[in-house]
Amino acid sequence: MAQAKSTSVRAPRILIADDDPIVREILRNLLSSGNNFSVTGEAKNGEETVRLARELKPDLLLLDLLMPNLPGLDALKEMTTSDFMVRTIVLTAAITKQQVLQALQLGARGVVRKDALGELISAIHAVLEGQYWLDGKIVPNVVQLLNELAASTRADAPHNDFGLTPRELEIVVLVTEGCGNREIANRLTISEETVKRHLTHIFDKVGMSTRLELALFALDHNLARR
Repeated sequence: MAQAKSTSVRAPRILIADDDPIVREILRNLLSSGNNFSVTGEAKNGEETVRLARELKPDLLLLDLLMPNLPGLDALKEMTTSDFMVRTIVLTAAITKQQVLQALQLGARGVVRKDALGELISAIHAVLEGQYWLDGKIVPNVVQLLNELAASTRADAPHNDFGLTPRELEIVVLVTEGCGNREIANRLTISEETVKRHLTHIFDKVGMSTRLELALFALDHNLARR
């Protein structure tokens, strides 16, 4: 009678990266408390994180956002440009929408706040299964999330008029519409000499030297939609 083959599943190997030894101990205990995870290494700074990730090739990286030598997002960027990319969950005490967007764009699969470590095990399982995790739940559509975050960060971004006066901003808008000096003068009921003087001030303030550069700059910095 043939003997049944025994099958064993290798425990997922996890690299912990956090400069705080107490946090590392908490994470190590959490992962080893009957969750069938293997802590394959611990990093105390960003440079060590990148090195260990390349050497150990873990199944998952728990990455602190704020670390010495190389901050978390910079470490993630360096790993993204290498020939090896590890599934990563960002751990942080606080994070902005812009940082969440950056982390996901750089390849992170999840974000877990340090005051919500109770969700970490669920997040790890989700990410290891190829899903994304944010705000305590699986993200069903990461493309839609990225678009929403991008739109939200643009809306939340502080306005910068680059020191331009209301009149100068009016002229910038007309330049982006392709108006020449005479048309601008007619539409604003001012002289062409006044338009030229305003344009000189505008060029000096934004560091541009041609109308095309100014138009592109205005569109890029939302100056033409005010």
